[in-house]
Amino acid sequence: MSISFHERYFSYNRIILLAVGLWPYQQSKLVGFQTALFLSILTSFVVFLFSRLSFADYSFEFNIQLLCMSTYYTFLIIKHLSFWINIEPIRYLLEQFQYIYKTLKNSKEIAIYDKYAIIAKRITIGLTIVAIYNLACFIVMLCWPYILDIIMPKNETYVQRFIVHMTKDFAIQEKYFYLFLLHLYVASAVGGVSFLATGTMMLSCLKHICGILRIASYRFDRAIPATLQSITLKNETIIYKELIYAVDIHRKATECAIFFMNNIGRSLFVITMITVFCMSLNLYGIFQVKSSLQEIEKTMGHLLFVIFLFIYMFAGNYAGQEITDCNNHIFLTVYNAPWYLAPLQIQKLTLFLLQRSNKAFTLSIGGLFTLSIESCASLLSASISYFTVMLSF
Repeated sequence: MSISFHERYFSYNRIILLAVGLWPYQQSKLVGFQTALFLSILTSFVVFLFSRLSFADYSFEFNIQLLCMSTYYTFLIIKHLSFWINIEPIRYLLEQFQYIYKTLKNSKEIAIYDKYAIIAKRITIGLTIVAIYNLACFIVMLCWPYILDIIMPKNETYVQRFIVHMTKDFAIQEKYFYLFLLHLYVASAVGGVSFLATGTMMLSCLKHICGILRIASYRFDRAIPATLQSITLKNETIIYKELIYAVDIHRKATECAIFFMNNIGRSLFVITMITVFCMSLNLYGIFQVKSSLQEIEKTMGHLLFVIFLFIYMFAGNYAGQEITDCNNHIFLTVYNAPWYLAPLQIQKLTLFLLQRSNKAFTLSIGGLFTLSIESCASLLSASISYFTVMLSF
């Protein structure tokens, strides 16, 4: 029994996306209702958090905490919504990957594609483990008062103090506390799974594009030196044919990358701005905690948010940087080939390829910055700059 392309290379992504109703190939009315339900849970929680900002008796520090939570869940909503809106382009992109895979010519090319597909799977597994750990830490922090009541029981229980503290801070009646806590748990779980599903799927798509670019490098490397020992009309025809195959798959890879960014670039721009703002707020929140030992849950909460946002920024920019590096590798491959031994017409064609591939190919977001390690450093620098401005006030 043959395994389909999607089951072979996107099996883990498919499971996670099905959990939040975002797998492109099984969209029904029930799945649409599931996605809308999850989106309404996140939206209602963000509306609740922003409504708490209207209370004038809150301290500035607690307003910062509310803003940290609000921007974080807003970030999750936009991520979920942008993937839902672009579900048709994602499906088209997967179909393009499948078509390109079927056109691969030998076992070496399939091995290159498999290598990058396996890396994409490992990234999905690794980020899933990190997400489960972060979610577990968050839930443990919320359940910590109940754990302390079992370990160190007192006359005034930790749970009672926790309930009084939370109801006072969030301006809710004590009888609605557990309903609020359930809402918080559900929104955190749904948001975490949604982000994991959409983020790993996008990273997997970028990895597959890297694999296709590497196949293009392999075809260029294979084209020119294959038959230069004896130049005949037949050998010259073979060289032309191999170059055409290499140019064709390189064009398909760049078209997939451009199509990917054209469809999700605007939403990624908004998400990036929110990420920078949210990281600045959480860094400020860490430095505003008066005693890290006495309020360790606040410190850990802000720290988990910062780690989460840093991993997101680094992973996305590193994937974009790798696509640029894979495209640059094509230039090096063509340059290092013994093209100067080929016939004059092939030399002219090779020079044209060198001139074309010498231009850096980057994934641009909103036309303002590109996905690269340098952009990641710039975003971190901007977050720290906004954080220092907040401290100055």
